[in-house]
Amino acid sequence: MSESPIAGSLPPPAPGAEHYLALDFVNSALALPGGHFVDLLGTPEAANRWLTGHGLAPADAGLREMCTTQLRSMREHLRALFAARVGGLPALPAALSAVNDALTRAPTAALLRWDDRTGPYRAAPHPADEILDHTLAALAANTADLLTGPDAGRLTACGSAPCNRYLLRHGRRHWCSTRCGDRARAARAYARRARPTAG
Repeated sequence: MSESPIAGSLPPPAPGAEHYLALDFVNSALALPGGHFVDLLGTPEAANRWLTGHGLAPADAGLREMCTTQLRSMREHLRALFAARVGGLPALPAALSAVNDALTRAPTAALLRWDDRTGPYRAAPHPADEILDHTLAALAANTADLLTGPDAGRLTACGSAPCNRYLLRHGRRHWCSTRCGDRARAARAYARRARPTAG
């Protein structure tokens, strides 16, 4: 597959991504028509932009390739869990281990702090050098919330090839975007016209 840097060709976030960050995260590797592929975590700079845009890291976090590789690895584990849930299959043990390891690696609750002048406040318990651990923990927690919560039954894969994104189904809609829906309807219409008629 070729790499396509054209941001204008990217679909909008899939339905449900506004409530579940993990959904947007697993959809950060996109298969597009024409054999194009876009990886929004493909380079440290791109991954830093994605994390910054989702409030998970400051713009100057300075991710390195090792961190980016860990993010992509977590994305594949989460995609495997989503695929298992959608397909009604058992989860891969490695994917479960990756999520549980991330959940235990970093505390996610804001701690109680005390300022002598202004009094008590809540603050995240991590220094800037632990951004990756906290990002992975937040994504793992969000994934666990989705897969065990009331929306789990709505999780589905986009029904328009070659799209590889996941979404939360609303009604009968099985597409992640209007563009994918239009493509699926056009393919069905073409198949009906191409079908030989009985004479």
